[in-house]
Amino acid sequence: MQQTKSQLVKPSLSAPGRHMTYQSRPHDVQNLYVSLKQWRILHAVVDCGGFAEAAKYLHLSQSAVSYTVAKLQEQLGISVLQIEGRKAQLTAAGRALLDRSRHVLKEAVELEMFARNLGQGWGSEVRLVVDHHFPNQLLMRALREFAEIGHDTHVRLSEVAMPRAEEVLRDLAVDLAIGARVPLGFLGEPLIEIEHVAVAHPDHPLLQLGRDVTTSDLARQVQIGIGNSLEPDREGGDGIHYMQRWNVNSLDTAVEAVCQRLGYAWLPAHRIGNLLDQGTLAALPMREGSTYKTMLYLIHGRPWPAFHAASRLAELLRYLAAGELVAHELPDANP
Repeated sequence: MQQTKSQLVKPSLSAPGRHMTYQSRPHDVQNLYVSLKQWRILHAVVDCGGFAEAAKYLHLSQSAVSYTVAKLQEQLGISVLQIEGRKAQLTAAGRALLDRSRHVLKEAVELEMFARNLGQGWGSEVRLVVDHHFPNQLLMRALREFAEIGHDTHVRLSEVAMPRAEEVLRDLAVDLAIGARVPLGFLGEPLIEIEHVAVAHPDHPLLQLGRDVTTSDLARQVQIGIGNSLEPDREGGDGIHYMQRWNVNSLDTAVEAVCQRLGYAWLPAHRIGNLLDQGTLAALPMREGSTYKTMLYLIHGRPWPAFHAASRLAELLRYLAAGELVAHELPDANP
């Protein structure tokens, strides 16, 4: 059945939901009479020291500048400038308005820049998940370099233990991940090889044996691990699995636990080099391999062309991990 005009119900502005929406939108409350251009001209008059100087700076006629400021004062209903001799001085109200309006103009400029960056595929943030074993110094340098070329794109960083990088990549919409496995259906590339060293406190029983440490010796001691990390699985000489394992949530906690003589651990060489040099930790004299290596992969959560900011951060990580990055070698930041 066709509705007549009398049957159509017009929403009431006094309805609770409508009233709440109305009050929450500043552009619905009142008209805005002063434009950003007017504020910019007022700033020029103040910063340049007068109407003539502002007109020259803005490439406008002096009469246009004078008219704009006069119109601004008329629309605001207050005086923002007063003439003293041949110079225009800010009134107390003008000084307060000038400070607030500078923030407004700055936000407007940044908003337009943000819109252009969105159009170029930069976005507001890159979500990066990093395995705890990735060298922290390298990560910090990558973030610092990206901040200089990232068009105000922020990096949301999550540090996780293996193989949590894979789990988070599957569960969340991340852009990049650094982990020990490339999940099925994702693009990944070898990024950096991490060497792990078996270490303990110098007073640990394993270092008091006076001989090489065997896998049977390890199996009878507490091993400090990070989450479900990929340290080699050890068995006793009789084939019985003895290992006592304490899992912690972070690399720093694992290092501290070993320093406090709570057990031994396989720790990244890049993280404990200073502790070994200082004698705080000691490498275990293993009979069969005191080190092992794992590969960390750079995993792309989205197709490469889809998100320019993620692609740029990936380039930085790749260059830094290869040890080849210097400032002038960075590719051009423009897409």
